[in-house]
Amino acid sequence: MNLRRSALDEHLLNGRVVVVTRPAGTGSPLARKVRRLGGQALLLPGLSLQAMTGTEVAATLQQALADELLVFTSPAAVRFAARLAPLATRAQVVAVGRGTARALGRHGLQALVPAGSQDSEGLLAHPALADLGGRRVALIGAPGGRGVLCAEFLARGARLREVHVYRRGAPRWQRRQLEAVMQLPAEARVLLSSAEALDNLRQGLPADVFTHLCRAVAVASSDRLAVAAREAGFRRIEVADSALSENLLAAAARS
Repeated sequence: MNLRRSALDEHLLNGRVVVVTRPAGTGSPLARKVRRLGGQALLLPGLSLQAMTGTEVAATLQQALADELLVFTSPAAVRFAARLAPLATRAQVVAVGRGTARALGRHGLQALVPAGSQDSEGLLAHPALADLGGRRVALIGAPGGRGVLCAEFLARGARLREVHVYRRGAPRWQRRQLEAVMQLPAEARVLLSSAEALDNLRQGLPADVFTHLCRAVAVASSDRLAVAAREAGFRRIEVADSALSENLLAAAARS
């Protein structure tokens, strides 16, 4: 289903409840899209994001902007980096996914993106990253995660600098959110675009609440995340083309 082509169809979601698990404070734009398409949005963040602050972080970012290759791992990495310093650089800029590239574009930067899967593996398949021998590479994002890019960049010979501009943590939920999950119909859709967020939901929600959440249909942003969702307890899973809002909602609209 092409969501852009159907963007004027206010009944696309036909009253379906859509659970938005994007980080706290960032899910409202997606929730508005759900409502514009005739759905009901429930915000249930799987992550909280906090800025890294201090002169040392800002100085490290300034140094990184003079490197040869800048890799931004997420739209949040772009947003928090821009708070620390203007994103002015002559470096080649790379984005892990089209959403990150869009965020960079708002700061006047054009970025290479994966041609295939919109994730670390897709990015590593880009020809521009095949040989990094001796190149000064800055990886801009948050600590933790799978570490795929860091390990592979080093293996390819990069002179790697990691710049942590924000940190991820577990969110806090209000009672009304937990009660809303317990009222979810079986045909609700749960949008999942982060394995770490899924893990926070699985470990942090009361067991009965998470069990009820898993009765809904998971909409995973990749095959890898679909496997994680099944292992977490979801039995019905739709796989979206990417983590972009339009692709997640197109998958959520499938009958």
